[in-house]
Amino acid sequence: MPIYLIRHGQSEFNAAHAGGGPDPMIFDAPLTDLGKQQALAAREQAATLGIQQVICTPLTRAIQTAKIIFDGIAPITVSLGPVEHLSHSCDMGRSPELLAAEFPDLRFDHLPPVWWHDGPKNANGVPEEPEHLFHARIARFRETLPSLHPRPLAIVGHCNTFRSLAGVEMRNCEIHRYQ
Repeated sequence: MPIYLIRHGQSEFNAAHAGGGPDPMIFDAPLTDLGKQQALAAREQAATLGIQQVICTPLTRAIQTAKIIFDGIAPITVSLGPVEHLSHSCDMGRSPELLAAEFPDLRFDHLPPVWWHDGPKNANGVPEEPEHLFHARIARFRETLPSLHPRPLAIVGHCNTFRSLAGVEMRNCEIHRYQ
């Protein structure tokens, strides 16, 4: 049974950083209105896939995308496995308590207080996750995929995660069949 990868909808960071340039310093960026519309469109497509379980990261844009697409369709589980490579402000998370207050129907009690990479910080005060640690983390997550059930399964996540996991470049709310 297949696994589907779904990149989150457009975030406020994506919109502000579209042309590149300096980090706009939008921490744990939520979806824009366009991102919400993209997720609604993906909901129609996802409804035909028979998804039985959803895994999403604890970053707000992924949670919002997962909820828009799958609320009332399949249960959503928050997982650290496919978290984005921390290289910008948008990739820093929020505490499990803050996430639980905003998304009371999801569980965050399995997350440590600081669940994102917390190493040396760049000039903006953002801890940058070394590439080798990120790729090793994604490789460990890849190894868990055969044991994840029920199927079909959807993973709502991030550009760099899916590039490392499956070698694909994905647009916002694109759905890609992984297996």
